[in-house]
Amino acid sequence: MADLPTPRGRLTADKDLAGLTWLRVGGPADWFFQPEDVDDLVQFLADLDPAMPVFPMGVGSNLIVRDGGLRAVVIRLGRGFQDVEINGDLVTCGAGGLGSRAAMKAADAGLDLTFLRTIPGSIGGAVRMNAGCYGTYTADVFVSAQGIKRDGTVVTLGKDDMGFAYRQTDVAPDLVITHATFRAPAGDADALHAKMKDQLQKRDETQPTKDRTAGSTFRNPAGFSSTGRKDDTHELKAWKVIDDAGCRGLTLGGAQMSPKHSNFLINTGDATAADLEGLGELVRKKVAADSGHDLIWEVMRVGEPAPQK
Repeated sequence: MADLPTPRGRLTADKDLAGLTWLRVGGPADWFFQPEDVDDLVQFLADLDPAMPVFPMGVGSNLIVRDGGLRAVVIRLGRGFQDVEINGDLVTCGAGGLGSRAAMKAADAGLDLTFLRTIPGSIGGAVRMNAGCYGTYTADVFVSAQGIKRDGTVVTLGKDDMGFAYRQTDVAPDLVITHATFRAPAGDADALHAKMKDQLQKRDETQPTKDRTAGSTFRNPAGFSSTGRKDDTHELKAWKVIDDAGCRGLTLGGAQMSPKHSNFLINTGDATAADLEGLGELVRKKVAADSGHDLIWEVMRVGEPAPQK
């Protein structure tokens, strides 16, 4: 393997990634870097061979790493990037922290980021994917983000720089988001915590939260999430077109479309990344044949397939 800069943080060669993803599948990364702080990350990227690919990884909640792994430096933000600071109605969060924790800290201060409570994943992932539920998207509260470009340059991104759209942004794949600031509406702290408790209960009743999943597998064909809105409708939701195509509970190897919620791809215990991605592609094919809808993956898939034996 190539020589890499020597950072203050932890740099590991040939790091297994399966244990770091919620689906528990995938091959190793050539390198895995956990920077100590922003300065450590800036210096590392500035000194890193420009030919070496970089992949910023959150907590692996929305990710399939293919069985052959990643020929890249995977960067995962740890303890130095999990702070939550509140100043008036502004909430600034380290990108490595969980969105659920930010929602609870904001609620303590009487600020409403409750939509983040039931979304699995990091703040960085929420910003990059414009995560949302219950009628609110990250874009609705976003003020700015700090990021580090592949060459180590620190940049500040405003809302107009993000290119927010349904479950996506225009952020460069190798930009490492380190912090994000949100402007949160005011609310009563007790009422906000009660609201989140109710949302969690509803999620657990309708989604396979005890299984190995990566959240919603496909984007809604409608092009938006209507959950929680007064005009909430099911016809163009991903789970509905998957159901209509007869794919609820469909299996391939150790992968299954959840019988509880058919837009959740689950690892029943011994799935490979190829099983999971293959089942997803089979579902896409069946839905296209049944209704003409071209399902778009919401789960990110990265890396190389396993070498042929």
